[in-house]
Amino acid sequence: MAASVATLVVSLLLPAAPASAHGQLATSTPLTGTVVREPLPQLTLFFTEKPAANAHFAISGPNGSRVDSGWSFGEPKRLDKPVTEYFKVNGVFEPRLYHTGFPALVTVAHWPAKGRYTASYLSVASDGEAVRGDVTFDYQGPSTPAPAGWVAPTAGPDATLLAQAEGEGEGSASTGATGGPADATGAPPSDPAGAAEEQRDGGFPAWLVPALIVVVVSAIVLVAARRRPATRGASTPSRRPAGSAGKGGTPGRKAATPARKPGNRSGGPPRRGRR
Repeated sequence: MAASVATLVVSLLLPAAPASAHGQLATSTPLTGTVVREPLPQLTLFFTEKPAANAHFAISGPNGSRVDSGWSFGEPKRLDKPVTEYFKVNGVFEPRLYHTGFPALVTVAHWPAKGRYTASYLSVASDGEAVRGDVTFDYQGPSTPAPAGWVAPTAGPDATLLAQAEGEGEGSASTGATGGPADATGAPPSDPAGAAEEQRDGGFPAWLVPALIVVVVSAIVLVAARRRPATRGASTPSRRPAGSAGKGGTPGRKAATPARKPGNRSGGPPRRGRR
């Protein structure tokens, strides 16, 4: 019982781990889960920093065949909703807001049929972390023919990109300590020397979680230790023979009918005999 209570309390006290990935997808056109009713010449994916030059993008149609035809960089734009990313500084995750989206324009060669389309991407952020994911949507517009001589691409990410993605996170510690990638204004955010052991914007102190766990577990163990002797020592008192008085109890009953003394029935002195 105590263990289950401790697990429940600890799970409630632990905060959700912040996402520490950088350069992630901020928004897209179309958005994931939406319905597209007209053939688009391209898909636009906005990231919190400029994608790598060797980033890989692919668009697959309902039958699994690819319909993408290359990609290019677009003009940055201000995001309608800022994106929060976390950088690890001195062992603590600190949030930073990004207000600018850096687009990748992925050309769509044709729309062969109605159905589910998936745009996948793979890149590497400036801190060395992999940036990968999918944008899935439903196409309900008219079919369009493939360009003359069209051949669906089959090439995947190049070897250099794959090697960088597999080694993700190696540069995250040094990047976070020096400020990381540039923000929406173009200036790299700086971290003051000796940053406080607490997240910005009302974050959760790193030392508070283990301290709360120790306090909760200690309290549960103490309560259990106090209750255990009382439980073991408790016993049912044995029955005493009828008529004997227990400690502090009611004395046993006396004989119901007292012995009669000799004499008359009225209780007077005994009659003398005749002389």
